[in-house]
Amino acid sequence: MQIWRIAIGNSAEVGQPDALKAGLAEFISMLIFVFAGEGSGMAFNFVMSDGSMTPAGLIQASLAHAFALFVAVSVAANVSGGHVNPAVTFGAFVGGHITLSRSVLYWVTQCLGSVVACLLLKFASGGQTISAFSLSSGVSSWNALVFGIVMTFGLVYTLYATAIDPKKGNIGIVAPLAINFVVGANILAGGAFDGASMNPAVSFGPAIVSWTSDNHWVYWLGPFLGASIAALVYEVLFISRDAYEQLPSV
Repeated sequence: MQIWRIAIGNSAEVGQPDALKAGLAEFISMLIFVFAGEGSGMAFNFVMSDGSMTPAGLIQASLAHAFALFVAVSVAANVSGGHVNPAVTFGAFVGGHITLSRSVLYWVTQCLGSVVACLLLKFASGGQTISAFSLSSGVSSWNALVFGIVMTFGLVYTLYATAIDPKKGNIGIVAPLAINFVVGANILAGGAFDGASMNPAVSFGPAIVSWTSDNHWVYWLGPFLGASIAALVYEVLFISRDAYEQLPSV
């Protein structure tokens, strides 16, 4: 990968109609995703008396997030690229597929979508608790950091292989499905330890609404590191310089 592919952009870019539409698409998709994902956990706790950390609760979380993310990515794909994740946006930026200025726009709208979804959930559920992501007993912040790096690496590597690689061909059709499979599997692997958030915005909304910041940095640093490593590995090892192309929708 050549370093000149990383582009900064400018403030005028984020005011363009296509950029604003893309930001709105990210906001709506994140709202859909968090409302369904966080809401399913709240509903499970409501009917099962705080059973979200049981085996059944992990399976429920895995399925709910995978289903909701499939929809969220699919409906935004033609407008914004369907990132629905600040770490995914960062991975695309590291690979030179999106400018920094548009990345910032995406990060802001993604986080706003998560906050609005959590506020709507709190109101619609009659004031039920919005639970922020937290570490299980015996799990240190460094343990969680490694979880975040590895899980997000798998997510962004899958994204590159199925959606960004110019050689993807027809495999691009199944990109949202592949992405959701790896997210669901990672929740089963890491959910019991730190909630398995590979998405900083998904962690941000509950943290803001519940006003909880314990170990919140882990849920940003881990995914951003994992995304950047995946982007660099795939760009350097698997994307030919001759085949490289800028993605207009990302």
